[in-house]
Amino acid sequence: MSDVFSIYKIGIGPSSSHTVGPMRAAREFAAELMKRPNPDRVAAIHVELFGSLALTGKGHGTDKAILLGLSGERPDTVLPEKVEQLIADIRDRGAIRLMGIHPVTFAEKSDLTYHFEKRLPFHSNAVRFRAVSTSAETVYENVYYSVGGGTILSEAEAKMGKTEAAPVPLPHDFSSAADLLKIGEDHGLGFDRILLENEIVLRPEPEIYDYLRNIRATMSACIDRGLCTEGVLPGGLNLKRRAPQLHKELTARRNEHDPLLAMDLVSLWAIAVNEENAAGGRVVTAPTNGAAGIIPAVLRYYETYHSPVGDDGIFTFLLCAAAIGALYKKNASISGAEVGCQGEVGVAASMAAAGLTAALGGTNAQVENAAEIGMEHNLGLTCDPVAGLVQVPCIERNAMGAIKAINAARLALRGDGTHFISLDKVIQTMRQTGADMQDKYKETARGGLAVNIIEC
Repeated sequence: MSDVFSIYKIGIGPSSSHTVGPMRAAREFAAELMKRPNPDRVAAIHVELFGSLALTGKGHGTDKAILLGLSGERPDTVLPEKVEQLIADIRDRGAIRLMGIHPVTFAEKSDLTYHFEKRLPFHSNAVRFRAVSTSAETVYENVYYSVGGGTILSEAEAKMGKTEAAPVPLPHDFSSAADLLKIGEDHGLGFDRILLENEIVLRPEPEIYDYLRNIRATMSACIDRGLCTEGVLPGGLNLKRRAPQLHKELTARRNEHDPLLAMDLVSLWAIAVNEENAAGGRVVTAPTNGAAGIIPAVLRYYETYHSPVGDDGIFTFLLCAAAIGALYKKNASISGAEVGCQGEVGVAASMAAAGLTAALGGTNAQVENAAEIGMEHNLGLTCDPVAGLVQVPCIERNAMGAIKAINAARLALRGDGTHFISLDKVIQTMRQTGADMQDKYKETARGGLAVNIIEC
């Protein structure tokens, strides 16, 4: 499987599962529709949202993502500053140009249905598209599932049990942390190099490095935008962005002797990213939008406090983190709607801990230990967004996740890699915990903090 390109995707906020995935699904549906015979027969599009996509769709911008995707926009190229105008134009016209070409009517009140009490069997994040003619005849329909991190599966792919399998044999095929450790021992390779040698089979090595540089640059730019962009976050909670003021305060304290200043800065960097995400800005799914601040914050910590840092260190960090993220995608889930926030913030903390440990010269055993610590202490973490928005507790939760990741790396580096519980056992436990977790704690805004807010 292509882990680097599937773990790290460039998109817009506020959610990989509820914004990026639905936008990709809508665009894929529209593109397929336009390939079919006589697309001019299509007069209207009906869309149905199920499960978590319905329950937190408004707060996560799913409605807007659908409109953009049907119009042919892509999460990685649409300009965040143009989104509101694009949406306003569609709503004013009461019509969408499929893939920017064929106009069809679309009135959200009648053509976009939210099934709050119904979910489809395969996954809680489901959307059905149906194209109809002027005589209300169905021309084409399909169901898509947004399964985490912006990844989508069509109904047919879900039924076939599609995986992101490589089209050619890989030199180091792995499906568990035990596999990674064994391959590393047999071939004298770090986890980052194991993944890189797999990726090289799929695409040229320079293309991989260019992609990683772009991922790093996008993460860094997101932090910097978040540090200087003031205002109130959209959605109705009237939360003021905190990162700019925190940035000013911490900048003024740079020369003070404060042993915890680094911790404050890491928290700031994570908050900056997730405020950008909450505002619909450009972010990197790492592995999801809801947890997009953790890896950038830990990566900047590495760059700031362990200089000089060259490309090699950055590549090691990102490749190793991606290898760990791939294990969670294969053996558990990175979808908050499926396993709660342990699948988002927990996985991101585990990935960041592993990446940092590898970049600091840790052994494979220490890397595996760091990843295990990063998840073990996030087990059972619920996904309970207030008002269905990726703001409370999500923004601060990224700051906490970044700190945990650094602590996990430092603990692992102080040991020799020997530990009691393996990463594979923790991943298995995370999956089981997610299955046991009540649905109201899995990105539905029906449990936890989402329903226990005291009105003042």
